[in-house]
Amino acid sequence: MGAYDGKKIVITGGSTGFGLVTARKLVDGGARVIVTGRDQAALDAAAAQLGGNALAVRSDAGELADIEALADRVKAEFGTVDALFVNAGINGFAPFEATSEELYDELLKINAKGPYFTVQKLAPLLAEGSGVVLTTSVAGVLGLPALSAYAAAKAAVRSMTRSLARELLPRGVRVNAVSPGPIDSGILEKSMPREAAEQTKAQMAAENPMRRLGTSEEIARAVVFLAFDATFTTGAELAVDGGGSQL
Repeated sequence: MGAYDGKKIVITGGSTGFGLVTARKLVDGGARVIVTGRDQAALDAAAAQLGGNALAVRSDAGELADIEALADRVKAEFGTVDALFVNAGINGFAPFEATSEELYDELLKINAKGPYFTVQKLAPLLAEGSGVVLTTSVAGVLGLPALSAYAAAKAAVRSMTRSLARELLPRGVRVNAVSPGPIDSGILEKSMPREAAEQTKAQMAAENPMRRLGTSEEIARAVVFLAFDATFTTGAELAVDGGGSQL
């Protein structure tokens, strides 16, 4: 008997990276999971990897119509939801002076607007005692170069974690955030050439107090803890960053 038998979970941005690893951890524990993403090939690969207890749904986290359609699909498939991991997001590097309006709008739309309305539209489906986990970032509390717009979006998600935790408290729903530091999840390889990504990862590892990058599995364990085990915790942000934002 699995630890999550009968549990129903939605993971946005669950077709790759630590969203996918979290989905696999929950499916292996007996849960039914819906994962979302924008890339159909990645969704197909995720569905094949996760097996029959998972459903991969194409959904753009920055488009309200897609979010509303996702809520309808979740209601039809699950009825109610025991955990929601709001993980969909994009990265974007640019010096402050070179940040364009287009990049700024895209980062804020997907990384801040998307999570807000994802929780809003799925909130009616959240069962009493359920947990919502949002993905923030250590960039939201550190002054990192070339990440000003991304950091602003993640700081907004940290703030809404507190606000939504308060507003959903009467319904018995907990809302927390996981704040990844340098995680070797494959996202850098998507946003820059491989050689540059490897150099960036080596630099981040050298600068981290633990002298390494974190793993997607370490993020997944933190997410599952916040979603199911942290029953007296709401409005909190759990840093999984090798001490980078604390030491």
